[in-house]
Amino acid sequence: MSYEMLQNLWFLLIAVLWIGYFCLEGFDMGVGMLMGILGKDPEGDPEESERRKRLLITTIGPHWDGNEVWLLTAGGATFAAFPHWYATLFAGFYLPLLLILVALILRAMGLEYRGKGESETWRRNWDYCIIGGSFVPALLWGVAFANIVNGVPLDSATMEFTGNVFTLLNPLGLIGGLTTLFLFLTHGAFFVALKTEGDIRHQARAVAMKSGLATAVLAVVFLSWTNVNTGNKPLAWALTALSAVCLLAALWAAKLGREGWAFTGTFTCTTLGVASLFVALFPNVMPNSIAGQTGLTIANASSSEYTLQIMTGAAVVFVPIVLAYQIWTYWVFRRRLSTKHIPAPAHY
Repeated sequence: MSYEMLQNLWFLLIAVLWIGYFCLEGFDMGVGMLMGILGKDPEGDPEESERRKRLLITTIGPHWDGNEVWLLTAGGATFAAFPHWYATLFAGFYLPLLLILVALILRAMGLEYRGKGESETWRRNWDYCIIGGSFVPALLWGVAFANIVNGVPLDSATMEFTGNVFTLLNPLGLIGGLTTLFLFLTHGAFFVALKTEGDIRHQARAVAMKSGLATAVLAVVFLSWTNVNTGNKPLAWALTALSAVCLLAALWAAKLGREGWAFTGTFTCTTLGVASLFVALFPNVMPNSIAGQTGLTIANASSSEYTLQIMTGAAVVFVPIVLAYQIWTYWVFRRRLSTKHIPAPAHY
């Protein structure tokens, strides 16, 4: 395999890793954000509210930490395959990425430690960590990718980011953030509807219908604006159109009470939407928004040919193992749950 083919292959693999992360961790974040909505009993019963919150955590309990492996692998693959891209990205986007990291840590701590105490205050504080730790990444990942694909100001000599955090908070970046926020919220609501029984299932489906409409509007604006900025590539437009169709199909399936098809719809919508961003980005990895200045491309940001060859061999061995394990876990924990399966808290 030629050096150019290896570079293109690893760009493709990194795109697949980000697609996997957004599709899988996306519904995790959605469930976390829904703790403040679906975790409240409509009749105000504190014991039932606690059962509902624990039910939401139980739906993602076997999966959330495994889903985060996709992010770690995407970061590691970028570092090894395209070190210049990694250096520019993590130096220029330092504050947003730090906020994402802190939020993910707090969310993980909330999921792990919430059940370790018996006081209402203890659980409520960890609830805030889970909700906030899901909200912040859901928003900032969209901001980050909007800027990566559409370009940021770079020094043409050093390829260092010359802006600041406010440069990233441009109108298109904020629309990108709101798009991923509402997409993950909808994706998570469909997952809850798919995994639960009873009132919480119907409430989750109702929430998904409302957030899904907001997602459709935001996604059309964001992806269309991005496609225009990146040269109106036919494949990117085709993927954008298919992504929109899948989202609308998901909402229609939910209206018919088919949560499985609805979740498949948002899963496919996310896959195609993220794929359209990478198609729009290719062959760049970090475009320069300064007119007439060059940015980072696959060719000038990649590692040596020998490094890519070694990485390819490792990927051939380990990627199928990781995929097989994750598929197995989702199959084992496929059963629907309800608050009846959740025992009463110890202090009630």
